Amino acid sequence: MSNDTPFESEIYYEDDADTSHILNKTVAVLGYGSQGHAHAQNLNESGVDVVVGLREDSSSWGAAEDDGLEVATPAEASARADIVSVLVPDTVQPDVYENAIEPNLDPGDTLQFAHGFNIHYNQIRPPEDVDVTMVAPKSPGHLVRRNYENDEGTPGLLAIYQDETGTAKQEGLAYAAAIGCARAGVVETTFREETETDLFGEQAVLCGGVTSLVKQAYETLVEAGYSPEMAYFECLNEMKLIVDLMYEGGLGEMWDSVSDTAEYGGLTQGDVVVDEHARENMEQVLEQVQDGTFAREWIAENQAGRPSFTQLHQAERNHEIEQVGAELRSLFAWSEETEDEDETERVTADA
Repeated sequence: MSNDTPFESEIYYEDDADTSHILNKTVAVLGYGSQGHAHAQNLNESGVDVVVGLREDSSSWGAAEDDGLEVATPAEASARADIVSVLVPDTVQPDVYENAIEPNLDPGDTLQFAHGFNIHYNQIRPPEDVDVTMVAPKSPGHLVRRNYENDEGTPGLLAIYQDETGTAKQEGLAYAAAIGCARAGVVETTFREETETDLFGEQAVLCGGVTSLVKQAYETLVEAGYSPEMAYFECLNEMKLIVDLMYEGGLGEMWDSVSDTAEYGGLTQGDVVVDEHARENMEQVLEQVQDGTFAREWIAENQAGRPSFTQLHQAERNHEIEQVGAELRSLFAWSEETEDEDETERVTADA
């Protein structure tokens, strides 16, 4: 393999992918949101026969056709396809599977995902005579598309849950190459590992931990008498600068780029703020992901019409930091350009 690193996981590149495993097949891309539009367009431009599966009343139907793609209902697309790439939201996948995909799966077909939630937590139970795979770019869809257009790659994950044909891995690598992931590197994993680490990362750090840390730091400064504007800049606005440095070169580049004062303060006080109690709480979060507690809670929340989610969502939007931030961002020269980019992403995120 191309992987000569000491890592446990294999990493594959374009030289490892044989595109003949996908070029003679039809791929149904169900959904045309952030990932769906990127997969469909990249596959199409790589020479793969693609049909996009959308509801007849979907606002994305016209957009997909304008992009030069054939569009059909999810059931029609699934019936035609050798590979069904399920890129609709996790919460609607079981219903789409039951009503559109399952009745149209033939032996030897491939059921493919970009996230393992519904397979890992048994919300979708595929028949034994099909392959079940995952090809998951580790980036929002608009970047998957942009990188492909720029002849660059987006790192991705590959997992095989069920290999009925004996060629599921080769086909998955070919798919990953066709959407541009193999240009950067494709890491082999499992449905369990991808699902549990993804949920934990979102909750403990990326979406939960970071936002809570930012809000509590902001509240600490404001309650101590500092201006909301200064609190916003120091606790939220500058976060991007630090994250960009870590993304580009790891923690080392970040520490090398900030002042010695910032480095010393961070190294001595970081573990004071995020201490062993936080670590214990993270272990509890991970345990609830592993044993299915979170999955059951989220599934029940959706079945009940999302009452808690709606309340929490609105409370987050009403936090003072959101109002202060919106007002400050509107004063800067880059705000109009950023709003245009955000609007483009909102449009392409509509499934």
